[in-house]
Amino acid sequence: MEETFVPFRGIKNDLKGRLKCYKQDWTGGFRAGFRILAPTTYIFFASAIPVISFGEQLERNTNGALTAVQTLASTALCGIIHSIVGGQPLLILGVAEPTVLMYTFMFNFAKDRKDLGEKLFLAWTGWVCAWTALLLFLLSILGACSIINRFTRIAGELFGLLIAMLFMQQAIRGVVEEFGIPERENPNQMSLQPSWRFGNGMFALVLSFGLLYTGLRSRKARSWRYGSGSLRGFIADYGVPLMVLVWTAVSYIPVNNVPRGIPRRLFSPNPWSPGAYSNWTIVKEMLDVPPLYIVGAFIPATMIAVLYYFDHSVASQLAQQKEFNLKKPPSYHYDLLLLGFLTILCGLIGIPPSNGVIPQSPMHTKSLATLKHQLLRNKLVSTARKSLQRNSNLSQLYRNMQEAYNEMQTPLVYQMPPALGLKEMKESTIELASSSGYIDAPVDETVFDVDKDIDDLLPVEVKEQRLSNLLQALMVGGCVAAMPLLKKIPTSVLWGYFAFMAIENLPGNQFWERILLLFTAPSRRYKVLEENHATFIETVPFKSIAAFTLFQTVYLLLCFGITWIPIAGVLFPLLIMLLVPVRQYLLPKFFKAVHLQDLDAAEYEEAPAISYNMTFEERAIDIDGGEILDEMITRSRGEIRHSQSPKITSSTPTSLEDKRSPHSPSMQRAYSPRVRELRVERSPSLSGKGLEVKKIPSPGPSNLGQSSNGSSPC
Repeated sequence: MEETFVPFRGIKNDLKGRLKCYKQDWTGGFRAGFRILAPTTYIFFASAIPVISFGEQLERNTNGALTAVQTLASTALCGIIHSIVGGQPLLILGVAEPTVLMYTFMFNFAKDRKDLGEKLFLAWTGWVCAWTALLLFLLSILGACSIINRFTRIAGELFGLLIAMLFMQQAIRGVVEEFGIPERENPNQMSLQPSWRFGNGMFALVLSFGLLYTGLRSRKARSWRYGSGSLRGFIADYGVPLMVLVWTAVSYIPVNNVPRGIPRRLFSPNPWSPGAYSNWTIVKEMLDVPPLYIVGAFIPATMIAVLYYFDHSVASQLAQQKEFNLKKPPSYHYDLLLLGFLTILCGLIGIPPSNGVIPQSPMHTKSLATLKHQLLRNKLVSTARKSLQRNSNLSQLYRNMQEAYNEMQTPLVYQMPPALGLKEMKESTIELASSSGYIDAPVDETVFDVDKDIDDLLPVEVKEQRLSNLLQALMVGGCVAAMPLLKKIPTSVLWGYFAFMAIENLPGNQFWERILLLFTAPSRRYKVLEENHATFIETVPFKSIAAFTLFQTVYLLLCFGITWIPIAGVLFPLLIMLLVPVRQYLLPKFFKAVHLQDLDAAEYEEAPAISYNMTFEERAIDIDGGEILDEMITRSRGEIRHSQSPKITSSTPTSLEDKRSPHSPSMQRAYSPRVRELRVERSPSLSGKGLEVKKIPSPGPSNLGQSSNGSSPC
């Protein structure tokens, strides 16, 4: 994104770039077919369930002035408009926790004022939204979003982890409250007696942890060994929504043996209930608000505008991280301008505004990356297998795969950096075939492993389109009419889903990975290298990693602590914004520039696993007898393991691993300049022993997947 503070230039550039992609945004979604329903359903539940919970919270805090009906209506209305006329369709809009806190604060202020009171509360919030929209207009016109370029990974990942902590906090708080007496409930009813409250709390633990565990397991169903591929894929795509239905059904098992109200379920009035729709006409009452309060509404509006500016921009940035390899341009300025119009629209009809939300926005992008990977993989695997059946040589195989890859892409009409395509696969396999002496021979799976090589080397790409965002917003709108059904969901299932969203937001967060590294025993740090890992683990000394992580952790706890302070808690984004000068001027005084560049890289760079052998003496330094015994005996029967090599005869075909040279694309690079530091802390007597490491040259870059005219695919 160009950094410009010239009025209207940022909005003009955003519109110019996104209009060229607008048609492709729709055609790409429809070409995906029914597969688009998997990310749509996934992000629908991620949007709807928190919004319902926030609506229930607002209903308690505002004495029923706002309910889940209003929060769902806002999320659906803003989501539909944004998906159609918004700039970045990957951005998910919804009512967020900071909005709930601000509206609670404004209600507590208004209800004690005789000339305002609860009657004019929504009319006054209409003026707050009008001032907020005006400030958002000014910020977008003057190019304030250009500052988002200065928000590096340290700010984005810290904010993402903070949101995960807030979701987990809400989950824990909700489960704890299942053991207590709800507000505005009669404490004398049977279900609120101490013994039944304890039973309700324990049942809530079962439901919430059951959803959390099964939801996390279902997301990894594609790696299961059981079931057909289509069944595993279905569970991975739709497992979380199915688990919500399953555990809701489980909650009805003891319904005939327990008092009414166990387990506790969602509470919200139906949209057709008396008074439920009275706030839609508050625009008529806005002129009844005293002039002093109209002017005074500018104060909370300033806080909300700063909050929305930061939340909306960072949510959009996290949905467009460089590792996603997006090919279409961003739209920060125009989206902020549109948010201003949406804010004033919500204020005029008496519903809380929606803005870009975390972690739903990056979750949306990740789900679409999975979809694009499936579509590309299926096409290329099918093409490769047909080529093998026709006894094609390597040149013909890759020509066919090149054509298939290009068919899956839609070139943009303007120039963008070319995609890597099927990187490294062509050169590494041709080099293998050349060294084996059968470059012109028909290809078989000893040379080209169709499933493994394509799956390992396909780059991350995202199915950038508008259809999934529109469909999930329409489904959220459908929840308003389906409120009687939604009220059958136990609140404990919601707390389990909140915990699921918090944990689902952690993978790919380098800040979280560094925290785990700090808790890794020194004698086990070498195991990090045996899996795919971030490159900074190899290039930055451990002391610098620890110091940088401790700084981030302290800053995170400071931001989290501020959220506990009434009123001031909504200003925590200001601390995140303060990270810009801290990163630019303070941190370089304590860390080397080259280390900061690796620790705060704009793109998530992952290094392959490093395999090496350790002698028994090296391993025995920090290993006890029990661990050795665990490796020697079988897991199920407790018998001593006996390794037996397969019998090899003249008719036994050589294994694929034996035939592959080190240049095979499935082989990984096996050298790290910091292996010795991350290895077992050895005794002085072993300090002179080196590592048994094989250096394997990495193959060069490939042109496969690049279009002939150099334009980027869509």
